[in-house]
Amino acid sequence: MRMRNKYRKPTTLRCNAGTRCSLPVVVWSLVGCLLMLHLYSLVHHKDGQGGEIRMGHHPLFRELEEVEEENIQIPPLKGKRSPRASKRRPKRTTSLIDEFLDESSQLRHIFFPDMKTAIDPMKDAGNESFYYYPAKIWLDTDGHPIQAHGGGILYDDTLRKYYWYGEYKDGPTYHAHKKGAARVDIIGVGCYSSKDLWTWKNEGIVLAAEETDETHDLHKSKVLERPKVIYNDKTGKYVMWMHIDDANYTKASVGVAVSNSPTGPFDYLYSKRPHGFDSRDMTIFKDGDGVAYLLYSSEDNSELHISPLNQDYLDVTNVMRRILVGQHREAPALFKYSGTYYMITSGCTGWAPNEALAHAAESILGPWETMGNPCIGGNKVFRHTTFFAQSTYVLPLPGLPGSFIFMADRWNPADLRDSRYVWLPLTVGGAADRPLDYNFGFPLWSRVSIYWHKRWRLPYIWSEKKR
Repeated sequence: MRMRNKYRKPTTLRCNAGTRCSLPVVVWSLVGCLLMLHLYSLVHHKDGQGGEIRMGHHPLFRELEEVEEENIQIPPLKGKRSPRASKRRPKRTTSLIDEFLDESSQLRHIFFPDMKTAIDPMKDAGNESFYYYPAKIWLDTDGHPIQAHGGGILYDDTLRKYYWYGEYKDGPTYHAHKKGAARVDIIGVGCYSSKDLWTWKNEGIVLAAEETDETHDLHKSKVLERPKVIYNDKTGKYVMWMHIDDANYTKASVGVAVSNSPTGPFDYLYSKRPHGFDSRDMTIFKDGDGVAYLLYSSEDNSELHISPLNQDYLDVTNVMRRILVGQHREAPALFKYSGTYYMITSGCTGWAPNEALAHAAESILGPWETMGNPCIGGNKVFRHTTFFAQSTYVLPLPGLPGSFIFMADRWNPADLRDSRYVWLPLTVGGAADRPLDYNFGFPLWSRVSIYWHKRWRLPYIWSEKKR
């Protein structure tokens, strides 16, 4: 028989005038108050100093948030499909992704518009100037397609210019062996400069391939991917980090180069496996305090590793953290807003597109939380393929808090030199769409949103006077 404990204290609290209120009610009331205060702080976040424009209050920003929808009809099958598409999905109804991967598809012009529709900043386009057209051919000031794939952008405060670095892939696509991935021989790292983020001048190859020494990391038969450049304020040097590999992707290392000028030439220093781990897709990030970090996919792309660089940015420190363990993410693009670190990553499906995920952290070394798919607009397939592209960089826009440009590559494995650039507006604000692991749902990260547009431009024309 169960005995009643006459000494047990009641689980209620004494309140005013003889009333009684339960402990759970008090706790949840406090949690509710904290949640409301946090939501209030998100919605009523004060503007930064210097007359910055708030995203939600500017009419052109609101226009960018009114996304476009896509309704692409798959045509009936005509003739034979390419071996690549047939081998990938031989026994089911053709999907939009199959059409994208099939170089003989009747929809090819939708995914890869031809030269007739190219963006040419040197032509007087009138009201069409300064518009971005994702996936259209983008010409430089010499009239040639820009070659800066898997790249990133550096803004030089002294020269008041943007520098866009990326893989220069203007060569034939081939397979090193029967089961090898599509590739282009290393040509080098291309660099383009601009003051308005729309008109780009070709500054040439700033880190060139090695033509004769087959043992060199930069021999044309090897792999150089995802170059990123940051400036070291203490040494006055421009430092480039990149993914270095062999044709079979077994070297899995990072490479480092340095220059006295943003337009090179860069001197290649060495390659290594950071902390002794394999490293493939990577990026570097320079924080506001001047500390820089290397972030790379490791353990066969099953997790990401992050490490501070030393003071000259030429090597990693002994500190390393594993993040997103077991999630199989690559193509990291890291950025920061209002004291919080954010990141966009891709799944691991080779050249084929897949779903992007957004992540957030209070500390850059973690823990990192996954918030869900940031893509908005297009259609379901567009959103689940990152608009048929893969993340490479997120560019903050000075004077426009919470607003960024999401930079991605639409890879063309049949002809890698014809891969396209997908630049889209990205904002930070509002509630995230995926529950977190913290108690009571804290911390509550702001949502990261990437908006699909066939045609868009920044809220004002970028010029030297605006900076």
